[in-house]
Amino acid sequence: MLNIKGLTKVYGKKRAVDNLTLHIAPGEIYGFIGHNGAGKTTTIKSCCGILRFEEGEILIDGISVKDNPLECKKKIAYIPDNPDMYEFFSGIAYLNFIADIFAIPAKERSERIKKYADLIDLTSDLAQPISAYSHGMKQKLAIISAFIHDPALIIMDEPFVGLDPVASHSLKQLMREHCNKGGAIFFSTHVLEVAEKLCDKIAIIREGRLVVSGTMDEVRGKESLEDVFLGLEGGGNV
Repeated sequence: MLNIKGLTKVYGKKRAVDNLTLHIAPGEIYGFIGHNGAGKTTTIKSCCGILRFEEGEILIDGISVKDNPLECKKKIAYIPDNPDMYEFFSGIAYLNFIADIFAIPAKERSERIKKYADLIDLTSDLAQPISAYSHGMKQKLAIISAFIHDPALIIMDEPFVGLDPVASHSLKQLMREHCNKGGAIFFSTHVLEVAEKLCDKIAIIREGRLVVSGTMDEVRGKESLEDVFLGLEGGGNV
């Protein structure tokens, strides 16, 4: 589903991502873990076609992000760590705007919007302007907009930040449901307990380089994920 091959992204003299190779298969929830500045967001934005990269290749469902970015973007949804939306829209107008982009028929979009908005408790706020939304409400709206067009791959950068416990629980349910249908999810997180319980596979990155990757059992062994991470980081902050 998502193949990252030798990805290298350079800012000046700094290699933000250095020869990174990962494979996220259909049906997998794949967690991406590292300290602040490790290269997680740079990797994610490169996968989404937002950032150009110097070396390597990224394929989404066999299609090159470099060579055919538009076709790749049709197959993915991206939830950034800080959703930046058209704030003059109401919530429902924004969702209809996204549905128009992906040509979702009226009946299907209405059913999907109701399903996801009810699940993460945003239905009563959809008529309000986005300018009046809190960060958590914007995060909920971004989640709905990602799921309504049923993408093959969902890429998320710190998706649980700002969510209340109910919405966080609902998002975990949606992620598993999506992958059970054959989709894939690649997401970064600092919440190691969530990654440990939710992910099928994880990768830990440090200073742009892959430190370890594999199934949760392979990476964790008999330790907790937190112990593994802190050991690899030399006791530093997550």
